[in-house]
Amino acid sequence: MRRSVPVAAIAALTSAALLLSGCSGKSKGGGSAEANAATKGIVNASDEKGGTLTYAMSDAPESFDPGNTYYVYIWNFSRLYARPLTTFKPGPGPKGNVLTADLAESMGKASDNNTTWTYKLRKGLKYDDGKPITSKDVKYAVERSNFSREVLSLGPNYFQTYLKDNEGGYKGPYKDKNPEGLKSIETPDDQTIVFHLKQPFAEFDYLVSAPQTAPVPRARDKGADYTKDVASSGSYKFESYEEGKKVVLVRNPHWSAATDPLRKQLPDKIVLNMKVAQSTIDKDLKAGNTLVDMAGRGVDSQTQAQLLTDSKEKGNTDNALGQRLAYVAINTKVAPFDKPECRKAVQYAVDKKAAQTALGGPVRGDIATTFLPTDLDGYQKFDLYPQKYNGDALDLTEAKKHWQACGAGNVSTTITARNDRQDEVDAATSVVNSLKKIGVNAKIQTYPSGKYFSDYAGVPEFTKKNNVGLMMMQWGSDYPAGFGYLNQVVNGKAIQKSGNTNLSELDDPTINKLLNDAIANGDKAQREKIYAEIDKKTMEQAVIVPLTYFKVLMYRSPKATNLVSTSAYSGEYDYLNIGVKK
Repeated sequence: MRRSVPVAAIAALTSAALLLSGCSGKSKGGGSAEANAATKGIVNASDEKGGTLTYAMSDAPESFDPGNTYYVYIWNFSRLYARPLTTFKPGPGPKGNVLTADLAESMGKASDNNTTWTYKLRKGLKYDDGKPITSKDVKYAVERSNFSREVLSLGPNYFQTYLKDNEGGYKGPYKDKNPEGLKSIETPDDQTIVFHLKQPFAEFDYLVSAPQTAPVPRARDKGADYTKDVASSGSYKFESYEEGKKVVLVRNPHWSAATDPLRKQLPDKIVLNMKVAQSTIDKDLKAGNTLVDMAGRGVDSQTQAQLLTDSKEKGNTDNALGQRLAYVAINTKVAPFDKPECRKAVQYAVDKKAAQTALGGPVRGDIATTFLPTDLDGYQKFDLYPQKYNGDALDLTEAKKHWQACGAGNVSTTITARNDRQDEVDAATSVVNSLKKIGVNAKIQTYPSGKYFSDYAGVPEFTKKNNVGLMMMQWGSDYPAGFGYLNQVVNGKAIQKSGNTNLSELDDPTINKLLNDAIANGDKAQREKIYAEIDKKTMEQAVIVPLTYFKVLMYRSPKATNLVSTSAYSGEYDYLNIGVKK
């Protein structure tokens, strides 16, 4: 069922949103921060230790295995128990994009024209069981996460794509029992790891910030069941894990601040409650029973209206961009959308104003015309499919012209959305209503977020079999550069049998080559020009209907310390050092 926000509420949200940047409302509960304070600095900065920090989310994550996950909130959260080679410093907005060494003692040393990258691990690193962390564990983590896709399919495949492969093809550690493993990753000693690439990769320091480089000891790896005994290299470890219900993290006694300049290990305990209704999460946030919404998607529409029209509550909100786009992916492998003319008709037919309203109004993002978000370097403003309105009604002249040219007539298709994201379902309903007017009868099929990419929208065989022509999608950058945003959604090499995020299955040789050319270029400005060109060529293919440059509206609990909204994690609060205010 479509749950819409009343027109009056949307009007109130729009006017209230204009006040956010200048709002000076006091935080409820004695705080003094202003609206958007966490996008400008760290709110309630504190080194106070103790207490229980409670998170909640409306679904369950796809996995807590750092090598088998692709949702940004788990990449953010996993740093509490899994340290990658590099990570991002906690900082407001763009300042959160600053990359720094984490498990490694410094950034990578590049040689051979950026085809060889060497890292040294910090000395004295230990797992939660007291055993030493070695470079061989980092090598094994990359091998299992990228070369055993039949077992761990949910993360990106950068390393599989860009590392030199063994002669005859490396099959991953579960099939290939040779302890030498992948020859292109060398570990000359327990502190050193060397990556050998097929081609120059100028941004490799960003790649190793993925949780896939968090060390995994071979002896503790149980494949798909690794989540039952995750080896902690971070400041917290798993005390208990009830799948789909609850996770409890406690202090890792073998973590040492001397080996970790980033983490503070503040709370005694961290609890995550799963499959909690978003409306309940919002109420608990305001009451102080929950301090962080784990998924970081922001409050629901009803709570949003209450917050932005209440002068006492506005001071506890943060409205942030996060290098993210809400869009409709058009499946190029399902008729009639295999024809460019049909896809162009959809571009003109989807009422973006109606979709914006369904997604929460302007406070949740401006209407988008490009694939690259406005807050990502390389963005250039353009609009290949300009929409015209007669009053509130979208002019469908161009849409009907292209639909007639594609010759499809009346067709039926399926559009997918995530059932725990009501705004996404509402936007899908809006898209369905738009497309009816040109002869496309779409039915909505919803699936849980945790299985969306592993079982449904991200499985090409499933989408073809079930006539899925359209898929609701939201995408944020893997890392703050054009390649980190574009590669996994428009590169043909990124298409996977499961866990696929190139939902349109776009495999354009020109775009693929441009991506390779860009990442091999050592000049950042030249890379950004290429990313802008890729954006235009993607839109020319009409495989993606951009809806909004997505913004999140989060409630900032006055009872939490060290809250800072960071662009590196899609505008979410940085989870590394949140504490509890006593």
